[in-house]
Order: sequence, then C-alpha cells, then structure tokens
Amino acid sequence: MTERPYLVSGRNTIIHKVRKLDLIITNGEEQPPIIVTHKGVKKYTGRVPENKREAKMMDAELVDLTLGELFGDEKTLLFVQTINGKEYKVDYSKSDTPLFVKIHQDSVI
Repeated sequence: MTERPYLVSGRNTIIHKVRKLDLIITNGEEQPPIIVTHKGVKKYTGRVPENKREAKMMDAELVDLTLGELFGDEKTLLFVQTINGKEYKVDYSKSDTPLFVKIHQDSVI
C-alpha cells in the first residue's frame, strides 16, 4: 500500500503533507467538497473526480470523510492543517456563508 499524502489526527483533523498533491475532501452527498492545496483551503467548485485514479490524473487525492478508514461518518466540524503552517476550520453547518472555511490558527508549525 502506498503512503497517503495526509495524516489523520484525532477525531476531526486532517494534516496535508505532500505539496505536489492537492486534497479534494468530500463529506457525504449533501455537503460541498473542499480543496486543500499547499497555500490554503477553499470550497471546491470543479467537477469531483469519480474515483482515485481520475483524481491522480488531476494531481489530487480524493478523500471521503465518511469512509471507515478515516472518520466513518459525516463531520459537522473539520480542522485541516496545511503545509504552509496554517490550520483551517471547516464548519459544514455554515456551508452557505463566508464562515464556511476560515483560518483557525496561524503558524502552527
């Protein structure tokens, strides 16, 4: 098995660790996907890849939070730490507002 470009920490934190691969994170069918790059986190507006192979062709990794190997269920709150040392808070209860993704902590590293 190959090494994943992210780490899972605790019950709701993902740490991005490979600069050349973006993470496209999905959280169930109803919630909007997000994209994690080495520069930050934002709502993903592109087409979500159908499978991991298609994501690899886009230089991305498809991450489904609801899979048993990750968290196993949908999350209301997700923390994402990026390579640039910032931690973002993704609040899915506010997905239609500007507070959906915001910086939680700066310069964590």
